[in-house]
Amino acid sequence: MGRISLVVSDLVLSFMWIWAGVLVNILVHGVLGFSRKDTTGDIVRYLFSVISMFVFAFLQKLTKGGLYNPLTALASGVSGGFSSFIFSVVVRIPVEVLGSILAVKHIIHVFPEIGKGPKLNVAIHHGALTEGILTFFIVMLSLGLTRKIPGSFFMKTWIGSIAKLTLHVLGADLTGGCMNPAAVMGWAYARGEHITQEHLLVYWLGPVKATLLAVWFFNVVFKPLTEEQQEKPKAKSE
Repeated sequence: MGRISLVVSDLVLSFMWIWAGVLVNILVHGVLGFSRKDTTGDIVRYLFSVISMFVFAFLQKLTKGGLYNPLTALASGVSGGFSSFIFSVVVRIPVEVLGSILAVKHIIHVFPEIGKGPKLNVAIHHGALTEGILTFFIVMLSLGLTRKIPGSFFMKTWIGSIAKLTLHVLGADLTGGCMNPAAVMGWAYARGEHITQEHLLVYWLGPVKATLLAVWFFNVVFKPLTEEQQEKPKAKSE
């Protein structure tokens, strides 16, 4: 029953995540009337984005582990052992992609004039490297926050949200700064571009390889340091 509820949560959160991004844009540029080239509009949009990330962090906590990003599911699966890895790759990631595709279809039905999602503005390999580097740093940070600040919901969410936003801004003009293959897949599927070399290399292969590298690097370099720090107080108490 626990895994079934996780899968349902993944589907719902993936659907909601795509809608949240669209609604933030509609609110800032449509309702509030800020121009897309207006710096003030960008600041307001970033503020709402941070609020949105806090809401989704709370929903993840409420659903006891629901996810909307395949890279998070992959990192969790790799760290959790073979059974967890298979469950993440075979079930959770496809469900998150499905949720994103359904959300984009629904958005296009409700708002036919809406944008077409992230766009690659550089060469394919440059784009794959960009998404890979952004993903590597955000996965490393997420793993570090989980280990270093295990109980502080607000602090972890605040640091993670600002980091994600910063990395997104850095990559926005190049690849869209997505770091979420499912979200990109939803828009690419709607355009009929979900099996192109550009989409697969930039938004899937690059981030997936970066996620695996980040998990491996963290476990090799930082995990032993964390365990050593935890053992020192025990040794002193004895």
